[in-house]
Amino acid sequence: MWVQRDIELGRRPRGFHLVTGEVVSSLPEIEDLGVGVVHLFIRHTSASLTLNENASADVRHDFESWFDEAVPERASYWTHTLEGPDDMPAHIKAALLGSSLSLPVRDGALALGTWQGIYLGEHRDRASARTLTATLWGE
Repeated sequence: MWVQRDIELGRRPRGFHLVTGEVVSSLPEIEDLGVGVVHLFIRHTSASLTLNENASADVRHDFESWFDEAVPERASYWTHTLEGPDDMPAHIKAALLGSSLSLPVRDGALALGTWQGIYLGEHRDRASARTLTATLWGE
């Protein structure tokens, strides 16, 4: 089976947001697979995808705190500033975390670790909705 569709994630504030449930509910065909893979690709240059701790909101807060310190706004060396002080830092953060995930599917569900969840990294202050292209394949 091959399935590909776009998943629209509603507008969110800057930060790290768990989206595992939204992704899975948008791909009901996962339930039909014994073994497979889902590939997720975010179609934006100022947001990212990553897999990490899904239980404690402190982890998401700490991710945001670290990235804001590591990639500061209004740094004197930024030249791409036409879209605001958060734009170039958002591109750097997205490049560091990445734009895609490939995740295993087993027995009709994502085969993630107990404490793993899919994060949307929203790196802009006033972002619009974000679109993922999901490709699911398996048998």
